[in-house]
Amino acid sequence: MKMALIGIAIVLAAIPVAYCYPNTFQDLDGGRTNKTSIKFLALGDWGGVPYPPYMTAVQRATAREMSKIAEQMGTDFVLALGDNFYFKGVDRVDSPRFKDTFEAVYTGKSLNVPWFVIAGNHDHAGNVKAQIEYTQKSARWNFPSYYYELDFRIPNTDKLLTIIMLDTVMLCGNSLDFVDEQPKGPLRAVDANRQLMWLQERMAQSKADFLLVAGHYPVWSVSEHGPTECLQQRVRPLLLKHNATAYFCGHDHNLQYIEESGVGYVVSGAGNFLDPDVRHWNKVPKGSVKFFTGQASTLGGFVHAEVTKNKMILTFYQAKGTSLYRTVLSRRNVN
Repeated sequence: MKMALIGIAIVLAAIPVAYCYPNTFQDLDGGRTNKTSIKFLALGDWGGVPYPPYMTAVQRATAREMSKIAEQMGTDFVLALGDNFYFKGVDRVDSPRFKDTFEAVYTGKSLNVPWFVIAGNHDHAGNVKAQIEYTQKSARWNFPSYYYELDFRIPNTDKLLTIIMLDTVMLCGNSLDFVDEQPKGPLRAVDANRQLMWLQERMAQSKADFLLVAGHYPVWSVSEHGPTECLQQRVRPLLLKHNATAYFCGHDHNLQYIEESGVGYVVSGAGNFLDPDVRHWNKVPKGSVKFFTGQASTLGGFVHAEVTKNKMILTFYQAKGTSLYRTVLSRRNVN
């Protein structure tokens, strides 16, 4: 049975491998009536290595600190932002990598919550359908379709949180790390256009008080991969037009917070490797970078988010045990 979660609905894209879930809010709070916020962790690029011990020291340290913060601060779910299995994803639903790189690493009781998953470029080098199918085998792994929508009622309020989970590889194409930093264009234009039309429709119709979009590739980044041109052209205009609260991603192996035109851009890609590269610092709007770290001394990192009636609080944590940066985003104006 899937784990209980505060008021959730999943709207799925029309893709054959997906299962259809009703677009209704459900009260799954388990009787805890004193809650007034939704809390979650955001983690990208966490996918271990394809040889023993199938995890890295950074992944192990980050998992331990995630468990501590989830216990202390609380968390209702985890956003897994892609590159779930290095270096070529998984090949089948019964791959031992699910156990070795996921189940056996994030073992803390406080992390025994739903994980909402999207695919990264390394996952697309393997069998993404196998990761989607693993949803039926794991109590906490939730990957219902290549892209999908999550809707929540913030407990004891009349406010709504929506998170739109994208497949940016399907949208923009795959990228060969260390060879071609920019995605080379979608494998199937029809799939890319279908996803973009779906995104446009969902954002245009959204009445959420907090509207988040999540993908693997960054819209803005100062690090090795830099801004993703495809997302600058196809997704950023929608974030601005529809007054999105924030965009979450990974891909670059560090932690970044960039604020541009009222939208917060969260890069949380420090789950398995660390990269202090800032070669694209001048490729983002001047003054937009509010926080950056990719230093090995952090031992890894992730983001904790708390969404209340009026604000979203983001805290960036390093795996060695302290918070590094905190910011507050306002509730959006819903016309």
